[in-house]
Amino acid sequence: MRAAVAAIALFASVLGAQPRTSTTLDVYVVDVEGGNATLIVSPSRESLLIDTGNDGAGAVRDAKRIEDAIKDAGLQQIDHLITTHWHSDHFGGMAELASRVKIREFIDHGPNVQPGEAADTFLAKTYPALYSKAKHTVVKAGDRISMAGIEVRVVTSAARRLRRPFPAPASRIRIAPIQTWRQQRRGPSIRRSPPYVWKFRAIHLGDLTKNKEFELMCPNNRLGAVDVLLGLHHGQDTSSSEVLVHALHPRVAIMNDGTRKGGQPEVMKILHSSPGLEDLWQLHFSLLSGQEYTVPGMFIANTVDDQQQAMPISPVPATQPAPVHSGTAYWIKLSAQQDGSFTVTNARNGFSKTYKGRP
Repeated sequence: MRAAVAAIALFASVLGAQPRTSTTLDVYVVDVEGGNATLIVSPSRESLLIDTGNDGAGAVRDAKRIEDAIKDAGLQQIDHLITTHWHSDHFGGMAELASRVKIREFIDHGPNVQPGEAADTFLAKTYPALYSKAKHTVVKAGDRISMAGIEVRVVTSAARRLRRPFPAPASRIRIAPIQTWRQQRRGPSIRRSPPYVWKFRAIHLGDLTKNKEFELMCPNNRLGAVDVLLGLHHGQDTSSSEVLVHALHPRVAIMNDGTRKGGQPEVMKILHSSPGLEDLWQLHFSLLSGQEYTVPGMFIANTVDDQQQAMPISPVPATQPAPVHSGTAYWIKLSAQQDGSFTVTNARNGFSKTYKGRP
């Protein structure tokens, strides 16, 4: 059993009269070689980072790649850092990143319950020192993470799931104008601000495994439909069940796979057969998919270093440890508008596609 925050549901909903310097909600899916690092930037330029990539020799590499995304977004700090669970490909770059960028809040699900020397040592010695001068929050399922302009909800934490279904999507919510007070020389007056309503929903399920996916979907779907499904546990067949993916009904999926990690045929078939899915975007071309189950190259941010004369059609068997590519790393960026439309861009080739908002 995977005890983790492991599922973060992000969807913009009501929030009126919010200070904002941007018109978009931006999401950077950073290449950390089959780990996870997803940077979310609200219209108010408040930031949330989900995971920090790999440990060991990959820590400096991954922290630098995350830092590059932070700079591209024009940020000076990370306001909230969520560690979905204590696996080294999700928390490994944290200490290195913290030495480069200020982190104001560290969020997690609590103690490690999966025996692992690296995680236990990190939690006992390194982690307390990192959050000692910041805020440390242990969340439970159903908690909200406060961010101006968007609503972020925790779906599962420490193997416990959301008890009640999410409310209807923001597009169905009707909010009266919010009243704000403004002090003037003649005394306070009321200024009415238009409702700030978003119609975009995205979800990141960390490495949530199939047994926990079933609990969220059966007997009732507690999450509803989403526009974008992020992560997908790298496209490994221990997650991304048909029960979950088809019920979420995503229009777009963005997979944080590696060259030889994830993108496995079972998951690819589920995604490609998901009702309403318009496109799958991948951080890497997956040799485990081969040409049989892959997507066109324009939707893939990173290719393979050892280009072959003829790319095999059949999927390649998984190997351990999975080799990483040594070339330049590219991210996939998503920008959502207030009307629910969103654009996804491949940093490698500049290809982008815009998806209209739901009616």
